[in-house]
Amino acid sequence: MIFHIVPNTLEGLGFVPVRRRKKTGKSERLVTSFISTYENKVDRKGRVSVPAAYRSVLGTESYQGVIAYPSITHSVIEAFGRGMLDDLNQRKFNQTLDGGDFTQALIGRSDDGLVETVMAISSELPFDGEGRIILPARLIKHAGITDRATFVGRGTRFQVWAPGVYEKHQAAEVEALRAKLSGGGTL
Repeated sequence: MIFHIVPNTLEGLGFVPVRRRKKTGKSERLVTSFISTYENKVDRKGRVSVPAAYRSVLGTESYQGVIAYPSITHSVIEAFGRGMLDDLNQRKFNQTLDGGDFTQALIGRSDDGLVETVMAISSELPFDGEGRIILPARLIKHAGITDRATFVGRGTRFQVWAPGVYEKHQAAEVEALRAKLSGGGTL
């Protein structure tokens, strides 16, 4: 069962926290939803302010910053809180043990290597006192970011795009959805 909890102090900040219940009925860790799109300035040192709504979402995390990596599928930076990465890693480990594959648990290689690859190419980007992160040069280059960055909420994660690249990508996504919906296709 999934239910939404929206404390009065957090309403209108660009996210809806969701608490997932285990089969036992006990709540697990708060799962956050990043929504909306923001554009912020990037300075010559690669510093960019993470939108306040996103920082509020991440405020309950033990690590005050974001985990970011170059997307494997697009010229964009993928980002989320440390708790999400820890949860993914724990879930993968538990599935391995539940399946009885102790060799895989000890060696740590999954069938597709996705989790291991993401962990290897990820960077921890701590917030400074002003809520900024420093984007590493390799991430800036991958996303084609120059002096502005577009933050795009994607539910449990968010993306950081070069504004022009995002505008083209979003226009293509909307057009593809229109074509699919007007042609009677299903999503």
